[in-house]
Amino acid sequence: MSQSLSPFTKQQLLPQEEKLEILKHKRQLYIGVPKETTYQENRICLTPDAVSALVSNGHKVLIEAGAGKGARFSDKDYSEAGAEISSDTTKVYSCPMILKVEPPSLEQIKLMNPQAILISALQLKTQTKKYFEALASKRITALAFEFIKDEDGTYPAVRSLSEIAGTASVLIASELLSNDKNSLGLMLGNISGVPPIEVVILGAGTVGEYAARSAIGLGTGIKVFDNSITKLRRIQTNLGRSLFTSTIQPKNLLKALKRCDVVIGAVRGINRAPIVVTEAMVQHMKKGAVIIDVSIDMGGCFETSEVTSHIEPTFIKHGVIHYCVPNIPARYSRTASISISNIFTPYLMKIAEDGGIENSLRFDKGLKNGLYFYHGILTNKSVGEWFDLKYSDINLLIF
Repeated sequence: MSQSLSPFTKQQLLPQEEKLEILKHKRQLYIGVPKETTYQENRICLTPDAVSALVSNGHKVLIEAGAGKGARFSDKDYSEAGAEISSDTTKVYSCPMILKVEPPSLEQIKLMNPQAILISALQLKTQTKKYFEALASKRITALAFEFIKDEDGTYPAVRSLSEIAGTASVLIASELLSNDKNSLGLMLGNISGVPPIEVVILGAGTVGEYAARSAIGLGTGIKVFDNSITKLRRIQTNLGRSLFTSTIQPKNLLKALKRCDVVIGAVRGINRAPIVVTEAMVQHMKKGAVIIDVSIDMGGCFETSEVTSHIEPTFIKHGVIHYCVPNIPARYSRTASISISNIFTPYLMKIAEDGGIENSLRFDKGLKNGLYFYHGILTNKSVGEWFDLKYSDINLLIF
């Protein structure tokens, strides 16, 4: 009798039953919102209105007492919205899903239950290898909200906070230019017969666009510098007017810096913001002029920049006032909290409707892009290469 050439057994060649996936029904979420402990972090992920929407859809929200105080939301506001308030930090971290603005510390990760879901910022540049090892040991599923993409390919959380930072930079400059002993005593406004303030904006991204929008609204003259012609073209289109735009050339930039009253640095880089303005250029600026370095969280784009805090936000170097606070949106904690909450709430609703995080990740590519840990397995290539850790493609784990 001839030998069978088939690699399959006789049993395997018989007709098999078709296995169909059972559609998961809506799940109830149990969300824990702990109090932020990072220095000068006043934001919170969910507003009372967002909590009310979640609770009315059958979900549970546990909020640590005083978590909303920095954003001017009281425990009573959350309690009346349907949230449970607890002073027990351990109880909050034991929830199946944790929502935070800042990434948790190693001590906070220890309080989390195995297989929990963490949604927070990642802030890759500030992390250590131990952070990822701690998440892996607890088999955590973690999403970084700054990596989550929208339908149009943009990053909604990053854009929203950039809008706040851009608008705030002009408001802060206006305050610093007012009649202080070290300032020029100027007003950011178009007053008849008075020459308008000159504002230079470095970077034509979201921060630069909203800084320009606010400055134009106040009636100032603006000059925008960026090495991307596409971004310069887009900022003019979005603002609906012709602006002074230029690529970053030392001669043109120095000329603008000598005349301006305010410089806003919003240039980003891959690993560090490039230094666009040298110390020699700063020395040529007016005494009492203002520098707002929004790029300071990536090292700063001014050679003279040094990190400051919300308590002591400014310092003077070469007669120029420097404002170099890395977390500008936290200054407007309530606005920033509402903005973050508006991004989180629809995603939480969708996760519940889809029957859990696995199904949401399967069908939502934008949400999947925010995933960097899946049941303790690192899935982000950038994190793996940065910290020399093993990583797996999420598409091999969820399909």
